[in-house]
Amino acid sequence: MKKKFVLWTAVLFPIYAFLVYLYLFHIAGTGVPAAYQGTAADPSTFMTAKELELSQEFSRYKDFLFFIGIPLEALIYLGVLVFGLSPIFKRFGEGVSRFSIIKIPIYVLLLSAFTWILTFPIDYAERKLSVTYGISTQSFSSWMQDLLLSFWIGTLIMTILITVLYWLMNRFTKRWWLYAWFLLIPFFIFMMYIQPVVIDPLYNDFSRLNDPMLEEKILNLADEADIPAERVYQVNMSEETNAMNAYVNGIGSNLRIVLWDTTLNNLKDKEVLFIMAHEIGHYVMDHLYLNLAAVIFSSLIGLYIAYRVLHVVVRKWGAGWGVKHVADISSLPALFIILSLLSFASSPAELAISRGAEKAADQYAIEMTEDPKAAVGSFQKLTVNGLSDVNPPALVKFFRYGHPTMMERISMLEEYKE
Repeated sequence: MKKKFVLWTAVLFPIYAFLVYLYLFHIAGTGVPAAYQGTAADPSTFMTAKELELSQEFSRYKDFLFFIGIPLEALIYLGVLVFGLSPIFKRFGEGVSRFSIIKIPIYVLLLSAFTWILTFPIDYAERKLSVTYGISTQSFSSWMQDLLLSFWIGTLIMTILITVLYWLMNRFTKRWWLYAWFLLIPFFIFMMYIQPVVIDPLYNDFSRLNDPMLEEKILNLADEADIPAERVYQVNMSEETNAMNAYVNGIGSNLRIVLWDTTLNNLKDKEVLFIMAHEIGHYVMDHLYLNLAAVIFSSLIGLYIAYRVLHVVVRKWGAGWGVKHVADISSLPALFIILSLLSFASSPAELAISRGAEKAADQYAIEMTEDPKAAVGSFQKLTVNGLSDVNPPALVKFFRYGHPTMMERISMLEEYKE
């Protein structure tokens, strides 16, 4: 089994990487459709030739790293199983502590650290690419600090979830997936509630918007939309990036309206107001809660499928991997592979729904502000600032884009103007 794994990986992964490269750099078209040429959506009307060239290069390299990374984590988990590392991680935890409540966290830590180390080259390549093309301004030490922080936060959360999950798997052989789903519902709501005030501030400094007049205008928009906001926050993202962003997140008393300082530094007030109206549109149309409901529903389907498939996988290959039964913590890499495949398979549908929500938010924003010039200007500046590809290849849009392309968004605003 080990030789087959090495052989197939050594043959198929390079072929896959070559096909991705061939598609992105030689097959996929980069031109502007005739219907958009000469319009405000045509990048040649608001980008220099050099900016256009850089945006296409940056996007292709970034997309290449994304597609290369898709199978990598699954291959790592499969390698952990095939080479018998999973039971070794388990035995190490058993050797460190006799208490079962400690064994699983140690296993999760070892598996997470092993995966993090092997995927680090992709993370570093993505960071290097952003620095080279002037998107990232973050120092290596600061980037490493954020990366390690994300690792420990993710590992802590994963440890809690996996400990509870495998306790349920041992306690309820046939219904663990259902009871796990019941417990995930309050967990998702709790994470949505604490994200703005606990997790986000660990990465950046948040402060009240330092432009009182602009804050008043934004709060007036929020008041018009019945958003219970008393202040607008800005976050010092210029220390890390030149890209721009704004968002509304959180629920209840923890709801926050947030602007990156890069957005404030590069957009005019009217353009900022359009961007904020877009984010307010998400809140008004309950996209935050609909997204939460979709996550809850999809997790039920995912857990049930994982329950069915995991039994088949362990029964067929478990003995060769050293996995005794489904509820054995050594089966965790197999569970991760199943969930990764399910996530990948469902991503096109999720992204399509997201694009629909973003289009609706754009329409809400333009109707609220009635300023097509500012709206078009904001999208054009976002494109130039982030070296965005206004017309990405079809597969990139299908698997990556949760927003309509900038060409589609600007074209919609042009139609509104007419």
